Amino acid sequence: MRGPAGTPGSGQLRGRIPTLGWVAIAIAAAMRIDNALRYRTRMGFDAVENFEYVRKLLVSWTLPPPDASWATSHPPLFYYASAAIGRGLAAVDLTPALVWVVPLCSSALGFAAAWAVYQLVLRTKPDAEPQAWLAALLVLFAPVHVYMSAMFSEEILASTLSSLAIVAAALFTITIPSSIETPSATPSIAMPSPQGDARPRLAAAAAIGALAGLAWLTKLSGVLALAAIFAAWAISAWRLGRWRSAVAPLAALALAGVLLGGWFYARNLATYGYIYPQDLSVHAIMFEMPPGERGVFDYVYLPFATWTDPQLLNADLLKSVWGSTFATLWFDGHRHFLPHSVAASHAGSALLMLALVPTAAFAVGALRGARRWWADPSTADGPLLALLLFTLVGYVAFTASNPWFATLKGSYMLGAVVPFAFYTSEGLMGWMSGGGWRAKCVGAALVALFIGVTLVFSIGLVFTKIDATGLPWRTAA
Repeated sequence: MRGPAGTPGSGQLRGRIPTLGWVAIAIAAAMRIDNALRYRTRMGFDAVENFEYVRKLLVSWTLPPPDASWATSHPPLFYYASAAIGRGLAAVDLTPALVWVVPLCSSALGFAAAWAVYQLVLRTKPDAEPQAWLAALLVLFAPVHVYMSAMFSEEILASTLSSLAIVAAALFTITIPSSIETPSATPSIAMPSPQGDARPRLAAAAAIGALAGLAWLTKLSGVLALAAIFAAWAISAWRLGRWRSAVAPLAALALAGVLLGGWFYARNLATYGYIYPQDLSVHAIMFEMPPGERGVFDYVYLPFATWTDPQLLNADLLKSVWGSTFATLWFDGHRHFLPHSVAASHAGSALLMLALVPTAAFAVGALRGARRWWADPSTADGPLLALLLFTLVGYVAFTASNPWFATLKGSYMLGAVVPFAFYTSEGLMGWMSGGGWRAKCVGAALVALFIGVTLVFSIGLVFTKIDATGLPWRTAA
């Protein structure tokens, strides 16, 4: 998967890229620290309910039944980790700080996903340091990643674990050079030579499965990372004719993932008769939310309101799945972080227009990745593309079976932030590598987007939410 270095200008600018990158990282860190300390916990998605679950665990470590409260049906890793932090704070009489410490920890974990995609680019394309920096910044300045980092929520933890697993899977054979049978710039799986030692390879596969399993134990969508890695490795082995040597690493991957992540769902099935709860009475308020039904047209309709009025109760946006999702990926369409005001909507319109540039670049980069993988199934693209596909299919299935505006959230796709950043950065660098007016326009759009995200999603710089949580959906219903 080698390609042109894609330097966006002169050698002098290239030399300044690490400095500029570290400055941007410092800004991203400052944003998250300030937001975590100033954001009102109750404003977050299900934050009150999430905190209530943690409070139960502060009293007893017993795993509660799924219908004990709103959040107790969720996989438990985030809640137990938060409760462990809470008990540690209680030991030093700092229990109230839990509402700040957990978002701060989530914010710190989010940087691991940026580091992972940075390593992925450098390990697959060693001469593409500018792309590596850009990929990392695309993670850190994605609006959905910024505002979810401030919330008392499992989303960032699940996304980070999935990201680490998918990057490790993509670089599987690079981390074990002795197992590479044939030279390849970016193999995703390769079987060892007959004289090779299989134990490091099995240990690495099990470790990757463990990461994916922990993501699954944090959020149901974490299983998509495990399934994507398994599918990518299996298809690679089949296309390369290496089935026999693929069985052991695939088994190690699956076993570690299922043991760490699957026990919770097996327990549900054995105890309550279902793998994952759906339509519990404790969630009955969801059934009152608009629109209440979805059809095929809702998955192809993209209204202008996505840009002109980016709030999900707009009559045109209400049933548009991808319009609403776009407005929550690149803006706060639910208004849980930003005020429900005209000024905020205007800021959203500007950000969403600028976001068309990286979105188009993502499509270009993903298409290039698919072509690489089709020509050579041993490239690192296999796990990345599989995760993108599974995430899209899972999101469509989930939103179709839960036809309410509250289920249209860009945060549900954060598990695929690494493939997004990897392919978007590749597309953008391709556009900027030739210089000229196109490179200047793309670069200007990116700078404007990053500055806009910093201003809009830093509490107190331009906006501070003081109105009610979310949107007045009862009026729309």
